[in-house]
Amino acid sequence: MTVTALCAGSVLCMSANASAQTPAAAKTEVCNSPWAATTTYDVDNAISYNGRNYTAVVRSQGSVPAMSSGVGNGGQPWLAGAACKPPKLTADDLDHDGHFSPATLQFLKDKTGLDGEQWDNIMKLINKPEQDSLQWTQVYGYCEDIQDDRGVTIGFFGATTGGPNDGDPDAPLLFKNFDEASGAEVPSVEGGLARIGVSGTMVGPILKIAGGTPAFCASVSALQGNEAWREAMWRTFYDVYIQLSQREAQSRGFSSALTLGSFLDTALNQGADGGKNSLMGLLSRVPTSTDEKAFMASFHAERAKVVNTQHFNKSPNGTNRVKQWSTLMIEGLSSLKNCDADVVKATSWTMK
Repeated sequence: MTVTALCAGSVLCMSANASAQTPAAAKTEVCNSPWAATTTYDVDNAISYNGRNYTAVVRSQGSVPAMSSGVGNGGQPWLAGAACKPPKLTADDLDHDGHFSPATLQFLKDKTGLDGEQWDNIMKLINKPEQDSLQWTQVYGYCEDIQDDRGVTIGFFGATTGGPNDGDPDAPLLFKNFDEASGAEVPSVEGGLARIGVSGTMVGPILKIAGGTPAFCASVSALQGNEAWREAMWRTFYDVYIQLSQREAQSRGFSSALTLGSFLDTALNQGADGGKNSLMGLLSRVPTSTDEKAFMASFHAERAKVVNTQHFNKSPNGTNRVKQWSTLMIEGLSSLKNCDADVVKATSWTMK
C-alpha cells in the first residue's frame, strides 16, 4: 500500500483551525523531569531541580545541581538554565495504560515491544501539531470530508475512503477490521459498515458510501467509545503505518520508542512512501550511521528542510513539530519513559 500524506499540517484536518494562544510577555519555562540521585546522566540530558532547569555537560550520577554549576564553574556536571514551573499533571495525564484497552496494550507490546506509557507519549507528541492538544483519545470518532479528493477522513490517524487523490485508501481495511473485532467469522467491509447502519460498496479500491457524508459521519462519531472500533483502529494503524515505521527503524538497528514515534509522525504527516519528502524519501537522503542519536539528528535536520512546505504544515508549526522529537532525543529521553514533564515541555509551543 502506498501511503500518502494525510493533509496540510493535520492528520485530522479539523474544520476549525487550532486556536493560537497569546504567550505571556515573560513566559516561564516548563520544568523538565526532576533530577534523581540514582540516575546516571549523560551529556545534554535535561532535568529540573528546585525550580530551575539544568543541562548535563558531563556524565554524572548523584551530583546535586546548583546555580554554581557549569563548564566555567569548576567543571561541575550541570549547566544552570532558566527558572521553571512544574507542569500541572492530572491523574489522567499519568494514567498511561488507562488510555488503552487491555487487548490493545497487549497487541502493541507483542508487535512493537513498547508499553502503554511509551505509546501514550508517542500519541501525545503526534496529536499536538494536529489539534493543539495532547488529548489524542478524544478523536476515535472523528469523521469529516475535508474536500481534498481523498474521500472521508476518519479517526485519529486519518483513514480515508478514497478518491482522485487517494487510489489506495485504508478506511476499507478499518471497517473490515471493525467487523472482525465485533465478532464476525468472515469479516468484510460491508459487514463493518452494516454494524453502524450504513450501506457502502467497493468501486475498485474506493469505498463509496450511500446516504451522504453527514449521516455516515454521525454514525462514525457515535463509535467514539466503542471498544471494538478502537481495537480495529489500532490494528489498522499498525498494518498501514506502524509496521513500516518499525521496520525502517529496526533495519537500521534502532529500537527506541522515540525513533519509532518520529518515523511514524513523519509517515502520517508527509506520507510513508511514494514521494521524495515522504518517510522513505527522507530516509534515502540521510547518511548511514549505527549511532542512533547521530542518525536521528541528521534525519530531523533533513525533515526540517521540508516540513513547512507542500502543505505539510503551516510555518512555524512544522518546525516545532520536528523540534519536539529532536529535543527529546538530544535530552536523552529516547525511551519515552518517566518523562511526563518533558513531554509537556516539548509540546508547550504555540500553534500558529
